[in-house]
Amino acid sequence: MSYTLTGLASYQEDIKKSRFIALADTVQDPADALRFFAQHSVADATHNCWAYRIGGEYRFNDDGEPGGTAGRPILQAIEGQQCDRVAVLVVRWFGGIKLGPGGLIRAYGGVAAQCLRLADKQELVDEVTVDCRCSFADMSIVQSRFVQFQARIIDEAFDGQGVQWRLALPRDQHVNLETVFTNITRGKGVWVVD
Repeated sequence: MSYTLTGLASYQEDIKKSRFIALADTVQDPADALRFFAQHSVADATHNCWAYRIGGEYRFNDDGEPGGTAGRPILQAIEGQQCDRVAVLVVRWFGGIKLGPGGLIRAYGGVAAQCLRLADKQELVDEVTVDCRCSFADMSIVQSRFVQFQARIIDEAFDGQGVQWRLALPRDQHVNLETVFTNITRGKGVWVVD
């Protein structure tokens, strides 16, 4: 089971005179994550280190810190909190005291993990999208079943024959809803899983 964030989260901590600020948010794709980092990076900070995980894709950046002491611990914090579709940026202002590799790993990973711990999360549900079509006569009864199968309407269009919906619903529910849809429309409806 994995989670994503419901919105922007932040956490700040001072460690041996260095200030660390972690910002985390949900992202949909790598380009979205890179936009998040560009938007929230602080130009006058000493380091802007980051990581993201989106499904099987992940990436991290140490931004001048010794290799493996910043970006990787941030990624490990994301994984440790069972998060997906999440980007975390940790901004550091150097305070004059060197932390050493172990200290940097603990600082970056700890600040990122605490930010994610405090963030509002929601469970990620594996969804499929479905394009379906039915007549006006069947429309209201079909639509009344959507809640039962946790289906949500992404798009709706009408024409002379009836309604066309684009739905998103949990992967484990789409076969059951398809059976109900076929029965209600007496096999005359169209059901296509993307």
